[in-house]
Amino acid sequence: MIDYFNDNIYSFWFVIGFLLLIIEALALGFSTGFILFVGLGALLTGGAIWSGIVPATWLSSIATFALSSVLISVLLWKPLRAIQRNSKPPEKDNTSDIIGLKFRLEREISTTEPGVTRYSGIEWQVVIDHASEQQSIAAGSSVVVVSVDAGTFWVDVPGN
Repeated sequence: MIDYFNDNIYSFWFVIGFLLLIIEALALGFSTGFILFVGLGALLTGGAIWSGIVPATWLSSIATFALSSVLISVLLWKPLRAIQRNSKPPEKDNTSDIIGLKFRLEREISTTEPGVTRYSGIEWQVVIDHASEQQSIAAGSSVVVVSVDAGTFWVDVPGN
């Protein structure tokens, strides 16, 4: 196998490139740019050797691989970063039948101090919703659940 890769250096770079891209896609879900850039650099190196642009020697192929990986990183970093920043988080699913539940607070809560309540045999954290204008809600006040996360009621004062 080593003799094969010595005789066909471009095949080595194609194999390395595709393996790195498969690892990036399947194992990491394109979450790291590094392996993507290196994999594309390996594919570009294999293509340059195969087409005769770069001589088929290990020294020239390693140099081409390093340069192409850096070049691809420089060219793709900002566009991929912009795509990542512009992607919207998935919309919150507020179809729970708990939405609209009204209850009275046992103790005061604020934006920095959440409370707790017991509902359906489970202790839930009670947090003031981000969209609420309330900074704190006094103990004994009536609140309504406006959103639900795992173990958390996001609440507001009815009518707000």
